[in-house]
Amino acid sequence: MSDLLVRLYDLPHFDADARVAAAGVVVRRALPPERHIVLDWIATTFGQSWASEAAVALSSLPVTCWVAVKDGALLGFACHDATAKGFFGPTGVGEAARGQGIGEALLSATLRGMREAGYGYAVIGDPGPVAFYQKRLNALEIPGSDPGLYAGMLRSPD
Repeated sequence: MSDLLVRLYDLPHFDADARVAAAGVVVRRALPPERHIVLDWIATTFGQSWASEAAVALSSLPVTCWVAVKDGALLGFACHDATAKGFFGPTGVGEAARGQGIGEALLSATLRGMREAGYGYAVIGDPGPVAFYQKRLNALEIPGSDPGLYAGMLRSPD
Protein backbone atom coordinates (compact mmCIF):
# COMPACT_ATOMS: atom_id res chain seq x y z
CA MET A 1 0.00 0.00 0.00
CA SER A 2 1.17 3.53 -0.74
CA ASP A 3 2.66 5.85 1.86
CA LEU A 4 0.63 8.81 3.10
CA LEU A 5 1.58 12.47 3.51
CA VAL A 6 0.28 14.61 6.39
CA ARG A 7 0.47 18.41 6.70
CA LEU A 8 1.85 19.14 10.17
CA TYR A 9 1.25 22.89 9.94
CA ASP A 10 -2.50 22.27 9.69
CA LEU A 11 -3.24 19.59 12.29
CA PRO A 12 -6.85 19.13 13.40
CA HIS A 13 -8.05 19.33 16.98
CA PHE A 14 -8.07 15.88 18.57
CA ASP A 15 -10.96 15.29 20.99
CA ALA A 16 -9.24 12.13 22.20
CA ASP A 17 -6.56 14.16 24.00
CA ALA A 18 -9.00 15.41 26.67
CA ARG A 19 -11.00 12.16 26.78
CA VAL A 20 -7.89 10.06 27.40
CA ALA A 21 -6.54 12.47 30.03
CA ALA A 22 -9.92 12.44 31.83
CA ALA A 23 -9.69 8.65 31.99
CA GLY A 24 -6.36 8.93 33.82
CA VAL A 25 -4.17 8.00 30.86
CA VAL A 26 -0.99 10.05 30.54
CA VAL A 27 0.47 10.46 27.04
CA ARG A 28 4.07 11.64 27.22
CA ARG A 29 7.48 11.35 25.69
CA ALA A 30 9.20 8.14 26.85
CA LEU A 31 12.24 8.44 29.08
CA PRO A 32 15.57 6.80 28.16
CA PRO A 33 15.66 4.65 31.34
CA GLU A 34 12.32 3.12 30.31
CA ARG A 35 13.83 1.87 27.05
CA HIS A 36 14.06 -1.80 28.05
CA ILE A 37 10.52 -1.85 29.48
CA VAL A 38 9.00 -0.21 26.40
CA LEU A 39 10.95 -2.38 23.96
CA ASP A 40 10.08 -5.61 25.78
CA TRP A 41 6.40 -4.64 25.72
CA ILE A 42 6.48 -3.74 22.01
CA ALA A 43 8.32 -6.96 21.10
CA THR A 44 5.84 -9.08 23.05
CA THR A 45 2.75 -7.20 21.84
CA PHE A 46 3.65 -6.34 18.23
CA GLY A 47 6.82 -8.22 17.31
CA GLN A 48 10.54 -7.72 17.07
CA SER A 49 10.48 -5.61 13.88
CA TRP A 50 8.48 -2.86 15.56
CA ALA A 51 10.68 -3.13 18.65
CA SER A 52 13.74 -2.65 16.43
CA GLU A 53 12.27 0.53 14.95
CA ALA A 54 11.24 1.83 18.37
CA ALA A 55 14.76 1.17 19.69
CA VAL A 56 16.04 3.86 17.32
CA ALA A 57 13.40 6.33 18.54
CA LEU A 58 14.24 5.53 22.16
CA SER A 59 17.95 6.03 21.49
CA SER A 60 17.52 9.52 20.03
CA LEU A 61 17.83 12.69 22.04
CA PRO A 62 15.29 14.02 22.37
CA VAL A 63 13.50 10.69 22.43
CA THR A 64 11.08 10.40 19.50
CA CYS A 65 8.80 7.82 21.11
CA TRP A 66 5.65 8.67 23.04
CA VAL A 67 3.90 6.33 25.46
CA ALA A 68 0.43 6.07 26.96
CA VAL A 69 0.54 5.04 30.60
CA LYS A 70 -2.12 4.47 33.24
CA ASP A 71 -1.40 3.50 36.82
CA GLY A 72 2.14 2.47 35.90
CA ALA A 73 1.02 0.21 33.04
CA LEU A 74 2.07 0.78 29.44
CA LEU A 75 -0.98 0.86 27.14
CA GLY A 76 0.46 2.04 23.83
CA PHE A 77 3.25 3.83 22.00
CA ALA A 78 3.95 5.91 18.90
CA CYS A 79 7.27 6.90 17.31
CA HIS A 80 8.70 9.09 14.61
CA ASP A 81 12.10 9.23 12.93
CA ALA A 82 12.51 5.53 13.70
CA THR A 83 13.16 4.16 10.22
CA ALA A 84 13.63 7.41 8.31
CA LYS A 85 13.61 11.12 9.09
CA GLY A 86 10.13 12.56 8.80
CA PHE A 87 8.36 9.20 9.08
CA PHE A 88 5.60 8.59 11.64
CA GLY A 89 5.44 5.11 13.15
CA PRO A 90 5.45 2.47 14.31
CA THR A 91 2.48 2.91 16.61
CA GLY A 92 0.28 0.52 18.52
CA VAL A 93 -2.12 0.16 21.44
CA GLY A 94 -2.45 -3.02 23.47
CA GLU A 95 -5.58 -5.02 22.66
CA ALA A 96 -7.26 -4.46 26.04
CA ALA A 97 -6.87 -0.67 25.74
CA ARG A 98 -8.19 -0.25 22.19
CA GLY A 99 -11.31 1.75 21.41
CA GLN A 100 -10.67 4.39 24.08
CA GLY A 101 -8.99 7.06 21.93
CA ILE A 102 -5.47 6.20 23.11
CA GLY A 103 -4.16 5.60 19.59
CA GLU A 104 -5.50 8.96 18.43
CA ALA A 105 -4.01 10.73 21.47
CA LEU A 106 -0.63 9.11 20.72
CA LEU A 107 -0.93 10.15 17.08
CA SER A 108 -1.71 13.71 18.14
CA ALA A 109 1.24 13.94 20.56
CA THR A 110 3.68 12.44 18.08
CA LEU A 111 2.63 14.65 15.16
CA ARG A 112 2.82 17.75 17.40
CA GLY A 113 6.30 16.61 18.42
CA MET A 114 7.30 16.34 14.77
CA ARG A 115 5.93 19.83 14.08
CA GLU A 116 7.83 21.22 17.09
CA ALA A 117 11.00 19.54 15.75
CA GLY A 118 10.63 21.63 12.60
CA TYR A 119 8.92 19.25 10.19
CA GLY A 120 6.28 20.68 7.86
CA TYR A 121 5.06 17.28 6.72
CA ALA A 122 5.03 13.71 8.03
CA VAL A 123 5.14 10.54 5.97
CA ILE A 124 3.17 7.56 7.23
CA GLY A 125 5.00 4.63 5.69
CA ASP A 126 3.14 1.41 4.92
CA PRO A 127 0.06 2.65 6.83
CA GLY A 128 -2.41 0.18 8.23
CA PRO A 129 -5.68 2.09 8.73
CA VAL A 130 -5.49 4.25 5.58
CA ALA A 131 -9.13 5.37 5.78
CA PHE A 132 -8.62 6.56 9.38
CA TYR A 133 -5.59 8.67 8.46
CA GLN A 134 -7.32 10.08 5.39
CA LYS A 135 -10.47 10.99 7.32
CA ARG A 136 -8.81 12.24 10.51
CA LEU A 137 -5.76 14.01 9.03
CA ASN A 138 -6.78 14.58 5.42
CA ALA A 139 -3.69 12.49 4.59
CA LEU A 140 -2.82 12.21 0.93
CA GLU A 141 -1.60 9.10 -0.84
CA ILE A 142 1.92 9.53 -2.23
CA PRO A 143 1.90 8.28 -5.83
CA GLY A 144 4.52 5.65 -6.68
CA SER A 145 5.37 4.97 -3.03
CA ASP A 146 4.35 1.32 -2.99
CA PRO A 147 6.31 -0.71 -1.88
CA GLY A 148 8.18 2.30 -0.50
CA LEU A 149 11.00 2.41 2.01
CA TYR A 150 10.39 -1.11 3.28
CA ALA A 151 10.90 -2.79 -0.12
CA GLY A 152 13.38 -5.64 0.18
CA MET A 153 13.46 -5.50 4.00
CA LEU A 154 14.67 -8.69 5.65
CA ARG A 155 11.88 -10.34 7.61
CA SER A 156 12.08 -12.82 10.47
CA PRO A 157 10.35 -16.13 9.96
CA ASP A 158 8.21 -15.50 13.12
